[in-house]
Amino acid sequence: LNLFVFSMLMLVLGDNLLLTFLGWEGVGACSYFLISFWFTEDANASAGKKAFVTNRVGDWGFMVATFLTFTAVGSIRYADILSRAPGLAAVTATGIALLLFVGACGKSAQLPLYVWLPDAMAGPTPVSALIHAATMVTAGVYLLVRMSPVLEASYSWAPQIVAWVGGLTALFAATVAVAQNDIKKVLAYSTVSQLGYLFLSIGLGGYVPAIFHTVTHAFFKALLFLAAGSVIHGMHHEQDMRRFGGLWKLLPITAFTFIIGW
Repeated sequence: LNLFVFSMLMLVLGDNLLLTFLGWEGVGACSYFLISFWFTEDANASAGKKAFVTNRVGDWGFMVATFLTFTAVGSIRYADILSRAPGLAAVTATGIALLLFVGACGKSAQLPLYVWLPDAMAGPTPVSALIHAATMVTAGVYLLVRMSPVLEASYSWAPQIVAWVGGLTALFAATVAVAQNDIKKVLAYSTVSQLGYLFLSIGLGGYVPAIFHTVTHAFFKALLFLAAGSVIHGMHHEQDMRRFGGLWKLLPITAFTFIIGW
């Protein structure tokens, strides 16, 4: 967990794409270790591998975007990229923006690369609360907002693609969540749905609302996950919601925190 937090801080605080990429890979690796935490069960081990492999697809997009940026701008420092972004050729800016979006789709679980996040719930609940709700999954949103001038310099259909993918993901994941029975899977699909909203906001040019909702989502989703962990613990590791009922009488504090998060 500490290594994860270190990688996440490096991702956010780095002043160039390479440092961000190192942090990006670090959180991916730590995520793999933490999802596979109970590695003696096959399902958990394969869930970790699935998350790792899916994230590599996104990392390919990030890497190629970095190479293309260096070729076009001659630097990978954010200060240089953002100051020269308005002068980029539209086709170059579009290429960089869409490749970064591929990276963001992998990390932030957008269609069609969302498949790893529900399986990531095999990890311990505090891990789900920190990583798969609050920090790591919003890295893609952070990256696109940070590189927003490049997105602005691209063809008008590039942000529209981001918006459409986000909107469809939000609708799709919310629909899937309705049919889930596992308490953590419901929250996982809810996370995918909220991330879809964030990408919709970015595609429509609302960068401030996107970051604002990133912060609010981190708080309420972590709260819901920790409350869910309390419920699972109280139910002796039973996660099937069809077997729950009337728990607010027995777990009043958990019920209250869940309602706040909800």
